[in-house]
Amino acid sequence: MRYRSILAALALTCTLPASAQTTAPVELRILAINDFHGNLRPPPGGIRINDPEDKTKKVMVAAGGAEYMATLVKQLREGHKNTIFVAAGDLIGASPFLSAMFHDEPSVEALSMMGLAITSVGNHEFDEGKTELLRMQNGGCHPVDGCQGPHPFTGAKFRYLAASTVETATGKSVLPPYEIREFEGIPVAFIGLTLKETAGIVSPAGIAGLEFRDEAETVNALVPQLKARGVEAIVVLIHQGGEPAGDYNDCPAITGPIVDIVKKFDRAVDVVVSGHTHRAYVCDIDGRLVTSGDKYGTLVTAIDLKLDPVTRDIVGARAENVIVANASLAKDPEQTALIDAYDKLSAPIANRPAGSVTQTLSRVPNEAGESALGDVIADAQLAATRDAKDGSAVIALTNPGGIRTDVIPKENGAVSFGELFASQPFRNRLVTMTLTGRQLKDMLEQQWLDPKRPRILQVSNGFSYTWDATKPFGERVMPDKMTLNGRPIEPGSGYRITVNDYLAVGGDGFTVAKQGTAPQYGGYDADALFAFFRAHGPIGPLPLTRILRVN
Repeated sequence: MRYRSILAALALTCTLPASAQTTAPVELRILAINDFHGNLRPPPGGIRINDPEDKTKKVMVAAGGAEYMATLVKQLREGHKNTIFVAAGDLIGASPFLSAMFHDEPSVEALSMMGLAITSVGNHEFDEGKTELLRMQNGGCHPVDGCQGPHPFTGAKFRYLAASTVETATGKSVLPPYEIREFEGIPVAFIGLTLKETAGIVSPAGIAGLEFRDEAETVNALVPQLKARGVEAIVVLIHQGGEPAGDYNDCPAITGPIVDIVKKFDRAVDVVVSGHTHRAYVCDIDGRLVTSGDKYGTLVTAIDLKLDPVTRDIVGARAENVIVANASLAKDPEQTALIDAYDKLSAPIANRPAGSVTQTLSRVPNEAGESALGDVIADAQLAATRDAKDGSAVIALTNPGGIRTDVIPKENGAVSFGELFASQPFRNRLVTMTLTGRQLKDMLEQQWLDPKRPRILQVSNGFSYTWDATKPFGERVMPDKMTLNGRPIEPGSGYRITVNDYLAVGGDGFTVAKQGTAPQYGGYDADALFAFFRAHGPIGPLPLTRILRVN
């Protein structure tokens, strides 16, 4: 790229070189989202931002929802000759019941109706495996549940891109690596890819035969190919991100994988739309404009580019995250009709009373890694598999990544099946297997496979252990502090342990689970939680004493 200037969220100004000012630049507005996760309705709590009246405080703004986002997208297109709507992955998966019940078909339809053109794949696009992702693109009925919706599912009208997701048998990407769009004769390339760690955070069975390659190496290998096709303006849509400290249009002290990835990109890369970390930012990283739009459809990023008609490169870039503010936006009638059509089918199931809670059950862990909601979910899974006919379980473990949102009661404390489902929306089956005490310890040690992001399993009542943060990998769980109902866990003894089928096949790196013997499959996790609430309500948080940490 011959020249680059970044104007991030009105924070910087730029002066174009004389050579680029001789011909009026072509203006292009890119609208971008990420991590929608099937939130057709506004997510509880909206978005948390700095209080405009007092920057030292935070306020919650009601935001999000497909009806309001569609209206904002239309408004942000107005007055701009050249526009394109793109995304950076995780548009589906880990979704609320309204979308998840129909395998996210409603969300794909809603985004298609908004005019989404291109998106990268995220890790959650692989929640149900490669075949299901291809169905999202191409349409057709679900292979198990069939056609459940109010009308045939014809697939996404937008294009999924997956440059770094390669089929090992052919060496080719499972979906197109990039797409080139022309604006007043100037080609702009959009490269889409997900994070290379995807294989470790989705079910291994669903991605058999796929590999997820290094993000920067993938992009850099495509640059010569794009240049040979006359492309100088390159935008990367990547499902990986960072952690800034500031407000939704700031970028102070950003850290995380996206920083190193962007620095490794070929200088031909101009703009990066990122995601995955569920954070909002507008950054200048290594001279490139890098954006992210929070999560659940609460923001739309408006990126304004200036394209030089002579060099066909980007000579100016600026971005602003715009809140999908429910109070100031009208509902889009087409989106309302779509949501209503699916809601008529799902509401009778979602609205079933589950019981009540005494206060919010939080998914946020304490310093040891235990959470109030994690305790309840593990207890529900143990209750569902404790009887001999159901597996004879004595311990249940569940992965924290499968717990997606708090259980928040209504005014009277009531909760519904749909609200419980939202807390663990993957609809995993329960599997009860036998592990020895030694294997159980080895499995717990795998919680620190990624020392920067430990995955502390949530455990059922009666089982307890202590871990030492100063010990090296493989030695953190204290063997003499592992107990079941007050008795020490014996390394050579067998224990019937319930996990979900994601963990059972080694998900999240817990490969020891694959050593389990005599597996017995049971019902679904959300159904177990529903039954537990019906039998034991009202439910409240218990003291967090199952997982203890020293040092």
